[in-house]
Amino acid sequence: MKFLCVGCDEQMEFAQRDQPGDGTLAAVFECPDCGRAVGMLTNPMETQLVSSLGVEIGGRTVEQQPMESTRKQVASGREDAFDDGDLPAAATDAGGGDDGAGAEGTSGGDGDGDGDVSVTWTEDAADRLERVPSFVRGMVHRIYTDWARERGIEEITPEVMDRARSDLGLEGM
Repeated sequence: MKFLCVGCDEQMEFAQRDQPGDGTLAAVFECPDCGRAVGMLTNPMETQLVSSLGVEIGGRTVEQQPMESTRKQVASGREDAFDDGDLPAAATDAGGGDDGAGAEGTSGGDGDGDGDVSVTWTEDAADRLERVPSFVRGMVHRIYTDWARERGIEEITPEVMDRARSDLGLEGM
């Protein structure tokens, strides 16, 4: 993504980056010709998403290597990262899941060989997952489910989600 100055039609240059400590990220870009500036502010969830994708905002201290972005994706990406095939019913229910049906959705038995543990989600955990933006919900669900399976945890609760966030280094994002 690039920012263009409307007045000059020039590409704006990165000027400043700030992480206030509340999970947000602020960045300022300036036009090299006229000096106009534009600011970008992300909320904590957007900041976490940007960080998890490995997107770098701001200046670099090292020259970018050929195909650097592609190499990072190949080294750490998962083919099924955005697959939401077995989300808990409460997390996929467009009506908000008020009827309570499917509150303890099952996420095991998908035949991928990741483990013998069948993982279920409590209603509170499924409700929390439902608050994740829909375009990354499948990826977040898969991360928590895989983390729980690797540790033999059969039920995902909000407390388990908090432990996973801590273990995965996602706190404060």
